[in-house]
Amino acid sequence: MSAPGNAATASAALNGAEATISVKGLWKIFGPAEHKIAGTPDADLPNAELRTKYLSTAAVRDVSFEVQSGEIFVVMGLSGSGKSTLIRCLTRLIEPTLGEILFEGEDIRRCDENRLRELRRRRFAMVFQHFGLLPHRRVVDNVAYGLEIRGEERDARRNRALQMIRLVGLEGFEHSYPDQLSGGMQQRVGLARALAVDPEVMLFDEPFSALDPLIRRDMQNEVIRLHQDVGKTMIFITHDLAEALKLGDHIVIMRDGSIVQHGRPEEVVGAPADDYVADFVRDVPRSHVLTLRWVMREPRDDDATDGPEYPPDTVIRDAVPAAVATDKVIRVADGQRLLGVVDRVQILSAMVESGEP
Repeated sequence: MSAPGNAATASAALNGAEATISVKGLWKIFGPAEHKIAGTPDADLPNAELRTKYLSTAAVRDVSFEVQSGEIFVVMGLSGSGKSTLIRCLTRLIEPTLGEILFEGEDIRRCDENRLRELRRRRFAMVFQHFGLLPHRRVVDNVAYGLEIRGEERDARRNRALQMIRLVGLEGFEHSYPDQLSGGMQQRVGLARALAVDPEVMLFDEPFSALDPLIRRDMQNEVIRLHQDVGKTMIFITHDLAEALKLGDHIVIMRDGSIVQHGRPEEVVGAPADDYVADFVRDVPRSHVLTLRWVMREPRDDDATDGPEYPPDTVIRDAVPAAVATDKVIRVADGQRLLGVVDRVQILSAMVESGEP
């Protein structure tokens, strides 16, 4: 089992694969002394002291992580934690102070304006909390806007826009204006617009925080569905733990500009790195997040070998019916390979810890 991550580095490397995005020692300091204190011991001072001494603030502090191809990588934290500054640094909407941002091995910080413009138009797409739709343009033209900026022909961009409109479930609203749509529908237009340019990486900066809870849940499900359909690498910023746990293959938790924990959802819930993270996850039903991999044990000689079998990433609650229906241990297997077993006591203990009947 992987150990929970800690402060400075979040490496999401899977099976030794090269990361799509690799961030190394990233800093962003705002204020007149940005380059004076960068790289010095004073950069580690609390922000209250930096403001007093230098009239400056460290929004991102020595952050490192890797994002693998095709995963949903979630960065979460409270307001002021640095998460939105971080995501804007990735495409240099905000210029970092120090560090490397590698995209498929290319250092984005070394790109000139032309190369950076090309990356933003063709390789990255961003979805913001505020939809940013053009009010005088119909849905189809809003979705096609990025393709228009790229100089693609009218028929080609219109056909691509209509395809993306169908993909996000807005067929029939192609000729509507943004103010004729609900908030959730407008955000679907934003998703379609981002997908239309066929980016390699999609960046989401708290895109659903302004929506009411029911629409927000629907949009989370939509992101999951789209991810399954198109397989894009996604980096998702949120302050909502439930949203992070629902969406994330890998989660980074930030506080005061630094990473305090990283890992899979079950690692964050099952082994919080400190009291700050523990307070975040205190009310999370563990059986809804922890997997059989997390609670499994080594097989014993007296364990039955013909019990029900589940893959290791099965969440505990989904194995409850099998645990209740048999006295035999549940086999946790990856294909033909037996990884471990889980017995009824372990399942019920996890349910009790969750406060579930």
